Amino acid sequence: MIKLCDPRRNLYSNWRVFAKSYSANERLQDTSDIARKLCKVIMSSPTLALDTALNQTGIRVSPDIVENVVKRFENAGMVAYRFFEWAGKQQNYSHSIRAYHTMIESLAKIRQYRIMWDLVNAMKKKEMLNVETFCIIMRKYARAQKVDEAIYTFNVMEKYNISPNLAAFNGLLSALCKSKNVRKAQEIFDRSKDRFVPDSKTYSILLEGWGKAPNLPKAREIFREMVDMGCNPDVVTYGIMVDILCKAGRVDEAVEVVKDMDANNCRPTSFIYSVLVHTYGVELRIEDAINSFLEMESNGIKADIVVYNALISAFCKVNKFKNVYRVLNEMECKGITPNSRTYNIIISTLIGNDRSDEAYSAYRRMIKSCEPDADTYTMMIKMFCEGNDLKRAMKVWRYMKLKRFVPSMHTFSVLINGLCEKGNVTKACVLLEDMIEKGIRPSGVTFGKLRQLLIKEGREDVLKFLQEKMSLLVKEPLFD
Repeated sequence: MIKLCDPRRNLYSNWRVFAKSYSANERLQDTSDIARKLCKVIMSSPTLALDTALNQTGIRVSPDIVENVVKRFENAGMVAYRFFEWAGKQQNYSHSIRAYHTMIESLAKIRQYRIMWDLVNAMKKKEMLNVETFCIIMRKYARAQKVDEAIYTFNVMEKYNISPNLAAFNGLLSALCKSKNVRKAQEIFDRSKDRFVPDSKTYSILLEGWGKAPNLPKAREIFREMVDMGCNPDVVTYGIMVDILCKAGRVDEAVEVVKDMDANNCRPTSFIYSVLVHTYGVELRIEDAINSFLEMESNGIKADIVVYNALISAFCKVNKFKNVYRVLNEMECKGITPNSRTYNIIISTLIGNDRSDEAYSAYRRMIKSCEPDADTYTMMIKMFCEGNDLKRAMKVWRYMKLKRFVPSMHTFSVLINGLCEKGNVTKACVLLEDMIEKGIRPSGVTFGKLRQLLIKEGREDVLKFLQEKMSLLVKEPLFD
């Protein structure tokens, strides 16, 4: 029996699809708007009154909202954590794994390890732990040169009912190699490769580690061992080898490796060409840099932001700024939006050449197309402070605050140091207090400068107040 099509049913079905799509987009917009509102409250509220201020908003959070807010405050770990705690107390809400991971990274960045492990224990109770949780912690410990703690984290996984597998093993090796502890990584690899059968990723991690050491003979040894063990080099491995050779000043040998890739039916990537272009730029071989870029395009490999940044960097090395701006215009014509890295290369070079006005012009062009990052703000503020132009330094600072960007320790430091140089102790103290409020511990140099000025002006009461505020920052333990 043939069923006739009911047009009303089709209309209803289509409406449901449309409504579902619309409500999803609406929810996405709502999430972003609510996150912005919460960030505004957090930025403008004293730490002790934060819970009250957040309660007064009447906002009921979702996992997406919490992830969004915590990510925005990743440079201010304790502020993010206070919001995270507040959100966790709401009814019918539970933190997502992503929120926990973002919070763990943020806390580790400011070395609040005790609280970090408290979150790990909370995740254990909820059966939310996975290998990535421990890989994040290993990376953060290794980055802080806490090698024993990184290894401890790997060894303690079973205590948390997570079996260490090859991915976790690779995570530990990667964390150690990226923090310039490749010898320790090699020692662990040699001792454990019977327990974890290495794959091409394992060898690539060690290869990259020895390349950064730098130790070219050892890198070659690892490459040979990889082939002997039956692990065929892939495009990632080749890319690492090209990078190692280029950094060792053997760019012509790196070009031969690229040719070998073609012979082994392994097509070079835009990243590999970006390494060649960048290296030629460092060696001031600008014609070779251009030729490599053109060769890449003739081989049908589309230029991406990484290659363009390498080309811009090459032109910057030889101070050919007309060419730099031509490349920028070409990128925009091809629909490739410059990123903060693009402009940071240009701004840094201009500052290094004492062309501060042009650097400021590049910065103003930047904010029309992409968001500045911590490096951008730090460079601009430092440039104005060193040029005795605190007015424009403060203008950049206010713009940063307007964009709800949480400054890093270095950004705070350059402005506080600039204010100290000008003898503006009051503003410097306000900034230092704001820094401490955000859970960021000032460096000894920065605090020392301000301390000397306060003593010189007989303001020991203010110094005592700031020291007491600093003492409230949680001290880091070695282990849980």
